[in-house]
Amino acid sequence: MDYSENDAELGRLLRIVSDKGLKALDLIALDRLRTLLQSKDYGDNKKANKSKAKLLKQINWAFYDGHRPRRFL
Repeated sequence: MDYSENDAELGRLLRIVSDKGLKALDLIALDRLRTLLQSKDYGDNKKANKSKAKLLKQINWAFYDGHRPRRFL
């Protein structure tokens, strides 16, 4: 994939997350979103980098919860 295809896929996944939340994505899509977001460089834009870090943290939690669902006794 080239750069523009990655940006298009990242945009598509971010729209899904924006509209429906992280639970709308399966584990494969979450992993792809995490990979694309980590490779995206926002340069000196502090606000974008802070949002990126926050979203990556949420993705990691969702990914972890997907692998280890909570059990209620």
